[in-house]
Amino acid sequence: MEYVNLGPTGLKVSRLCLGCMSYGDTARGWHGDWVLDEAQSRPFIREAVEAGINFFDTANMYSQGASEEVIGRLLPEFAHRDEIVVATKAFLPWRRAPNAGGLSRKSLFQAVDDSLARLGMDYIDLYQIHRWDETTPIEETMEALHDIVKSGRVRYIGASSMYAWQFAKAQEVARRNGWTPFVSMQNHLNLLYREEEREMIPLCRDQGVGLIPWSPLARGKLARSWDESTVRSETDGFGKTLYRQNIEADRAIVEAVGAIAEARGAERASVALAWHFAKGVTAPIIGATKNGHIAAAVAAMDLALSEEEIARLESPYLPKQPVGVETTSGGDWQLTAKRG
Repeated sequence: MEYVNLGPTGLKVSRLCLGCMSYGDTARGWHGDWVLDEAQSRPFIREAVEAGINFFDTANMYSQGASEEVIGRLLPEFAHRDEIVVATKAFLPWRRAPNAGGLSRKSLFQAVDDSLARLGMDYIDLYQIHRWDETTPIEETMEALHDIVKSGRVRYIGASSMYAWQFAKAQEVARRNGWTPFVSMQNHLNLLYREEEREMIPLCRDQGVGLIPWSPLARGKLARSWDESTVRSETDGFGKTLYRQNIEADRAIVEAVGAIAEARGAERASVALAWHFAKGVTAPIIGATKNGHIAAAVAAMDLALSEEEIARLESPYLPKQPVGVETTSGGDWQLTAKRG
């Protein structure tokens, strides 16, 4: 396993981050039948640690907190707390009521304490805002995050999908006031969705911010043949909203991944993840729910794609309207696809 600094910090993270949205409780939350319970999750957490992965990402809304509970109980079985990096997120409502969500000072202070209790930990390594909150001044959010860091409950802060101007504004607010800045961006990036290459990724590279993209395999579309489906692909409502544009171009990309994988004697997932490493991503956030998932991800680190192969993977791509950005409205959240 390779380890790198996360953004401008001295924090060492593995080049792969294990996303834990798939671990929790099918009876809690909106995720569907593809979520694994604690017993089913244990082998994957163990395999990840044994492979050298020290970076684990979850969120307070995954299975309504059950994901945090599961990894909080399982990680101590296999790793020392000082060696692992635990990341979680806040923003989406945990209850449909005023102040039970969002990025206000009140909400963030409650959310971080609740996450710590579920994790059974004294601190969170990387605390991330899950989305931009249009109903709260960014000054309030950044000062609250700074105070949470200074309280010792959080070591570093990061952000997830938003527009580049929003991220730049947040960073400037922190800089101008001497508050803690974001050190990482968890954005939507893969071979089927590359709109982040226009603004957000250049901004992060210019500012030295770490890139830890979610859905690097496009909800598994890049890891299987075009016509193959899974339980998750059939039941993941949010995932179905992400890849509805330029279907034929997407099909061509998936077929290119398959052709290169066959020629290289590699898994499709390894090829798709190798593209991320070729692009200088810090640590793509992978999922693992079946045997072979982690092994294929680890193999990607040693799969150096040629310029010709990269061009073959990228050439069918057609521009898309941005998707994957949630905003608040009246205390609820909804998927939006805004033109940026």
